[in-house]
Amino acid sequence: MKILHLDTNHPLLIDQLNDLGFTNHENYSDSKEDIQKIIHEYDGFIIRSRFSINRDFIDSAKNLKFIGRVGAGLENIDCDYAQEKGITLIAAPEGNRNAVGEHSLAMLLSLFNKLNKADREVREGQWLREDNRGLELDGKTVGLIGYGNMGKAFAKKLRGFDVKVLCYDLKPDVGDNNVKQVSLEELQQKADVLSLHTPETDLTVGMVNQAFINAFKKDFWLINTARGKSVDTSALVSALKKGKILGAGLDVLEYEKASFENLFSDGNMPEAFQYLIQSENVLLSPHVAGWTIESKEKLAQTIVDKVKANFY
Repeated sequence: MKILHLDTNHPLLIDQLNDLGFTNHENYSDSKEDIQKIIHEYDGFIIRSRFSINRDFIDSAKNLKFIGRVGAGLENIDCDYAQEKGITLIAAPEGNRNAVGEHSLAMLLSLFNKLNKADREVREGQWLREDNRGLELDGKTVGLIGYGNMGKAFAKKLRGFDVKVLCYDLKPDVGDNNVKQVSLEELQQKADVLSLHTPETDLTVGMVNQAFINAFKKDFWLINTARGKSVDTSALVSALKKGKILGAGLDVLEYEKASFENLFSDGNMPEAFQYLIQSENVLLSPHVAGWTIESKEKLAQTIVDKVKANFY
């Protein structure tokens, strides 16, 4: 079988597939149009997020048996059409779930203890102890929306704290020793912290809007290490200004991909985003929750293991 690699990954991915007898070709620079002209030569290809895989591309891949995505989600692939064509879809959420769990916890503790604000002030010669008095996580209720690989990893990290952990998920009976599954309404009644662990779907795009936020009984903290489009940024900012959302840790943004850098250069930065980057109770990172030294290796290993299980 011939495999085309469209993004760079940990070297073990190609090394181990070579050892298994697969033929591996690398193409990290050609345009999508040029790749589409040769994709019929391959039995499989492996991608991260270089470009979207639509029907036209899949139709050109006449001999394709599998698509491997070195990441958790498959939203950049027309999954329904690929499956209609009998193509096996391989993702690797097991590979970076621990990293996402740790990053979610790090963001939450940093917000509670005002670490980004305090760090900046000390560097500027300010020693404002009372102004940086923090909160303790113990005694709080943490609500998770989405209880797959990422949600479970975060819940496991929370076992070291005296907290109540609730989850809402479309799938029934996903609760375990680390979390109690509840209705969305119960989660919104009880949560002090909301952490998102959902894929990007029609149901989750714009999910955290004004009505959703207002349905929470308590003022709450928001952590999003899932997908940026799940949160309506204008609604988030409105809630931050009113104190309904006490602070936000955002590893993902509505403005990702090619549009993000343009926000700082074309003079058209949305007012809501201007507020986020100036706010002391907002912590931002560039979609790196699952992006650790260890997860790079684990993601690659997961893809190898799944290709081997299906096609070796």
